[in-house]
Amino acid sequence: MNRILVIEDEASIRRVLKKIISEENEAYQVEEAEDGLLGLEMIKNNDYDLVLCDIKMPKMDGVEVLEKAKKIKPEIPIVMISGHGDLDTAVNTMRLGAFDYISKPPDLNRLLNTVRNALETKILLVENKRLKKKVSKNYEMVGESYAISHIKDIIEKVAATDARVLITGPNGTGKELVAHWLHEKSDRSKAPMIEVNCAAIPSELIESELFGHVKGSFTGAIKDRAGKFEAANTGTIFLDEIGDMSLSAQAKVLRALQESRISRVGSDKDIKVNVRIVAATNKNLKIEIEEGRFREDLYHRLAVILINVPALNDRREDIPLLVNFFTAKISQEQGTPIKTFSSEAINLLQKYDWTGNIRELRNVVERLIILGEKEVSANDVKLFASK
Repeated sequence: MNRILVIEDEASIRRVLKKIISEENEAYQVEEAEDGLLGLEMIKNNDYDLVLCDIKMPKMDGVEVLEKAKKIKPEIPIVMISGHGDLDTAVNTMRLGAFDYISKPPDLNRLLNTVRNALETKILLVENKRLKKKVSKNYEMVGESYAISHIKDIIEKVAATDARVLITGPNGTGKELVAHWLHEKSDRSKAPMIEVNCAAIPSELIESELFGHVKGSFTGAIKDRAGKFEAANTGTIFLDEIGDMSLSAQAKVLRALQESRISRVGSDKDIKVNVRIVAATNKNLKIEIEEGRFREDLYHRLAVILINVPALNDRREDIPLLVNFFTAKISQEQGTPIKTFSSEAINLLQKYDWTGNIRELRNVVERLIILGEKEVSANDVKLFASK
């Protein structure tokens, strides 16, 4: 059932619109409002799939209804109804977020096509929102320890800005998770987040990977290719393990930071890029600088905001929450009933030396779910979680 609201002060036009739309499809449930004020109140209190709104009305005009409705429920498509003299206003409402506009008297085919298109768009928007939530759940930050709460606070403050962030911490602590949260909560979340593992790319290929290349610039360059910086334009680029990047690539990254420009390998042409850089490393970059393996000027450019992700051994109080989170997640992935862990089993897990951090804990929880009893006991932990 699709709920459609018609906001129109002329009773005759209201009746015509309701009749045409209702007869087109039995699934269309059409409701009416005789002025903008009543219409806005109905939008606040109900979930509509589409709103058709007249522009010139008493009490509150259509433009004001549009602006206020978009603040309350931005996902609802709103189609404006314009008289002959309202055409400029109708076009302007498109800039304010209206889905489309139709003229009076309404053309039957145009009206029904607009209704169908708007309803399809609403379905896509809802699905997109659902998928985004699903993606966000994959990168959920679990924990209530002081260290994790502090990181969450920093993310809330920093995400909305374009400040560069350097994330440090041992392997397996969740540095990638922090990067994803920074992106998801930023104004750039609609644009892509491009991840580059600097340690996994050979030093001779890293520049081509990051900045692209032109045809013939090296053996194997058979065509022009855009790099990761161009792919991340208007979004975020996450440079993981930046401490493993070659000095020549570091110099190019520094230029991208300073001038917001890059050049492809083998080309003199500059390309303007608008990206936010988030970097991560498990190395102590100050030692790397002293030993000449990392540029100090690049470090200071990157480390505007420093976030240190603690080792699991330093946040043992989060282990019960993490075990519950991984248990639910793994059971869902495998389609098996959710197992419980006894308090003795949890206590044992809290005493372990987690050298592999969160990554190791997840593997151990999965092993215990597969091999342990219905309620995972301390004995199961001793049998299957030992190093």
